[in-house]
Amino acid sequence: MARQPKITFIGAGSTVFMKNIIGDALQRPALKDASIALMDINPERLAESEIVAGKLARTLGSKSEITTHTNQRAALEGADFVVVAFQIGGYEPATVTDFEVPKKYGLRQTIADTLGVGGIMRGLRTVPHLWSICEDMMQVCPEAILLQYVNPMAINTWAIAEKYPKIRQVGLCHSVQGTAGELARDLDIPYEEIRYRSAGINHMAFFLKFEHRQKDGSYRDLYPDLVRGYREGRFPKPSSWNPRCPNKVRYEMLTRLGYFVTESSEHFAEYTPYFIKEGREDLIEKFGIPLDEYPVRCVEQIARWKDQAEEYRKADEIKVEQSKEYASSIMNSVWTGEPSVIYGNVRNNGCITSLPENCAAEVPCLVDASGIQPTYIGDLPPQLTALIRTNINVQELTVAALVNENREHLYHAAMMDPHTAAELDLDQIWSLVDDLLIAHHDWIPEWARVARQARSA
Repeated sequence: MARQPKITFIGAGSTVFMKNIIGDALQRPALKDASIALMDINPERLAESEIVAGKLARTLGSKSEITTHTNQRAALEGADFVVVAFQIGGYEPATVTDFEVPKKYGLRQTIADTLGVGGIMRGLRTVPHLWSICEDMMQVCPEAILLQYVNPMAINTWAIAEKYPKIRQVGLCHSVQGTAGELARDLDIPYEEIRYRSAGINHMAFFLKFEHRQKDGSYRDLYPDLVRGYREGRFPKPSSWNPRCPNKVRYEMLTRLGYFVTESSEHFAEYTPYFIKEGREDLIEKFGIPLDEYPVRCVEQIARWKDQAEEYRKADEIKVEQSKEYASSIMNSVWTGEPSVIYGNVRNNGCITSLPENCAAEVPCLVDASGIQPTYIGDLPPQLTALIRTNINVQELTVAALVNENREHLYHAAMMDPHTAAELDLDQIWSLVDDLLIAHHDWIPEWARVARQARSA
């Protein structure tokens, strides 16, 4: 009998996300009876996830052996695929801190999980734990593929590549395929008839081509339609999932840059210095920028997850539809050799020639039995390269701080952040980073900790 793959899920207490990823995998014939190892530091949530995974397997007719672990290395033993999805510090206290401390300085944010002072702090909390996973993988499953679903994605991917270059890793997001679906909806064109190519960095990649397949087999550029629809007030259509988050920022940037970015308007508003400004409430209103969106979303998700977990506990079977995540596609292609194409975050290595070699680039990747193989893009249009570099500056300095255990680079990273620099002066930036490091004391490495009296030293 052929060996079944082993899938380890670190952060399995994220029950709904675990259900989607494992559900996707178990629906694929080659992965149907995969061994599943669930690991989390919270025994209660881990037990809930074990129940969900077991019912999911029964529903799908899977013979999977499902084990649970609070010991990370034990869960990783012999794994072929390692899925990581966790949030160090959780909504409380970490996310709340990332929003409330900057707000005292007048620095307002929307999501704060990728860039800005919130993204820097999240990277500082997160990367050491990802490194600990890599260290264990090198010991007990060195050939496994790490499928990383943790923000700040670019900082994480870059930091892993710097310290553990032998780890076979990819950072995964759903913004490319999700945005393509949103635009297809605005255009009233079936998603299946769209052809696109995207490249950049996570949360700031752009559709270099966005086209509609014609009946004669040719393709038509859809960018003129998108610009016209926005200028005539027809696009963006009202949000199909969150009325607080209209898509106006990205459409506005399309008219300025000539290309559409793949991450949401609420994210993009805080990656640039143009939209969230002190005393410019007209901009907030005009573009529908949802300040403090992520904390609101967290509260809603926690309530929703609680209700869903209760439903799952009571249900005899748990039905699941195939999600839009790439994880099961990657696993299937690596395990069977059947090729697929995904968008992944990897070390650039010359894929995008106008960006640094060592940054984390988001590019189309071929996946087969040889693993994840990024494709060559070449130079991006110069205006896109210039804007992306403003974000890479922050990522590079945060990674340098982590790799070299140099706290000064955390201040440098905040100093280079486009939104932070547009709102605060240098003394405010230094003071804010001090306050954040003090507030995060228990969640960050010892070298990054700062005592309050150090500010006046």
